Amino acid sequence: MIENDYLLAWGAYAVAALGCLLVWFRMTGWMWRYLREPLRVLVAVLLFTPTIVDPARELFAPAIAISALDLAFKVGNNAWRAVADLALYGIIAFVLYLLFVLIRWPLESWWKRRRAEAAPAQDEGDEPTLREVLARERSPSGARVEPRL
Repeated sequence: MIENDYLLAWGAYAVAALGCLLVWFRMTGWMWRYLREPLRVLVAVLLFTPTIVDPARELFAPAIAISALDLAFKVGNNAWRAVADLALYGIIAFVLYLLFVLIRWPLESWWKRRRAEAAPAQDEGDEPTLREVLARERSPSGARVEPRL
């Protein structure tokens, strides 16, 4: 395989993996946030983790493909290296995600408190709605109030 073929294959794989990731994002869009985000990180790690195939020529391939092919056809001994790479990149990705969550959590609570404090101030200056005006003008017998023309 020449250098151009190698880069073309990785380019095609990157486009396909981005398409798969986009589909996965759409499939998990309905889920609870703290379940959806780790699943998205997991699929991103599975799709984008490379592993070395030929150390002499520094050729890489997707780790999930290498481990699947080595286990299915029982050829080569790259499966354990691919699994180790998946585990390493997975740990790194989840630690970074955990740091992101730990930074985001206090910021979100601060933002919610700020919006809750600002909400009553906005409600005080608003004019009453038509329903509230009609409720105040309603006669004691409960009869309907018709508008005047």
